[in-house]
Amino acid sequence: MKASKHSPRALLCSVLLSIPLFGQAETVNWANWLTGQISKHPEVLAATEQAAARKEDAEASEQPLYNPELSVGADRTGSENNFEAGLSQTIDWSDQQGALQEKAKLIRLSAQAGLSEAVLTQTSESLFALVEWRATTLFEEIAESQQQRLDALLDQVEQRQQAGDLGRADAELLFLNLSRQLSEVAQAKAAVDRAETQVQERLPDWRPQDGGIPEYIWPALESQIGEADLLSHPSIAVARAEWQVLKSEAEVARRKATASPTVGLSGGRDGGENVVGLTFSIPLNVRNNYSAEIRAANRRALEAEARFQALYRKQQYDLAGARASWKRYDKQLRRWKELSQGRVQRSADLLERQWQVGDLSTSEYLQALGQRAESLKTGIELEKLAQLGLIELLSQSGELITPFQ
Repeated sequence: MKASKHSPRALLCSVLLSIPLFGQAETVNWANWLTGQISKHPEVLAATEQAAARKEDAEASEQPLYNPELSVGADRTGSENNFEAGLSQTIDWSDQQGALQEKAKLIRLSAQAGLSEAVLTQTSESLFALVEWRATTLFEEIAESQQQRLDALLDQVEQRQQAGDLGRADAELLFLNLSRQLSEVAQAKAAVDRAETQVQERLPDWRPQDGGIPEYIWPALESQIGEADLLSHPSIAVARAEWQVLKSEAEVARRKATASPTVGLSGGRDGGENVVGLTFSIPLNVRNNYSAEIRAANRRALEAEARFQALYRKQQYDLAGARASWKRYDKQLRRWKELSQGRVQRSADLLERQWQVGDLSTSEYLQALGQRAESLKTGIELEKLAQLGLIELLSQSGELITPFQ
């Protein structure tokens, strides 16, 4: 795998596409749309440029360590013109370039892992925002439906009150419920507005008419759940690559402490005679043997290793927690669906008929309508939590985005 060929689009194209799916064409289209949107996000663009810069650093690290040096000199002694030209080259005696080339490979891996981490973060946050937006729109629909039902009920109550079928207290009770519902509708609409801005911030071209995450996407996501190799998780890969880079820097520092000799060859004329010279010089690391730099580089490598191990350990626990949380929400959602079985949707008309024939008082009817609305909200909330839990699980496992091999 050549990391330099990976781009945010290539990274995102594998989201949801690594397994056979029903509705494959629709899934591909939506995944491609999501790919394009996340690729436009400034955070991903910044990460792309950062990765490109680091790859340039890697290329610079692979270049020859020492350039040859040209020296030219001239003087005049009496009537004689003297001149000298020389060429010298420092020899990489300890093969620092070999260590730097190994460092360059690790820098490229680190750069690609950093880009993958940015894409993974934006992908999960975008899906989170879409789930939240869908839930708020459903809450808004319930609030508006409840308000419409209360408005219609108010007309019926006023008619029945004029006919002497209901007392004034029923109308007052309904008015109080309707007043409270107006506030709930306003809050629901405000929540939708906030959710819309959150989605638009992450997906630049998204509009409410584009909708949330399509239903056919969820089976694809769910089917990817399994034991993941956390070492390939972008966050872990970044930490591991940075440790390896610092480890290679420690090796570079060790080799750099070894003196590199310089060999030179010169020629010219001096006093009318041709002269040829050979020079050899080598630094004497007597006053400073650079051992402190070596120790510091080793310490930084050990620190990075410890941080990598700590992050890897934390990721294992985070993954276990995310898996347990998702399973809990998914189980409760399935249980709610079994219990409701369409009862909540049909209950409104049944309650109204019972109120019409007098089996329910107005107070009981209003209370039952409120309980019905709360049950619907419970289902939406459970679905939202289950979906958010699934996205979090796939994010923690690194399965939400897998680069092409």
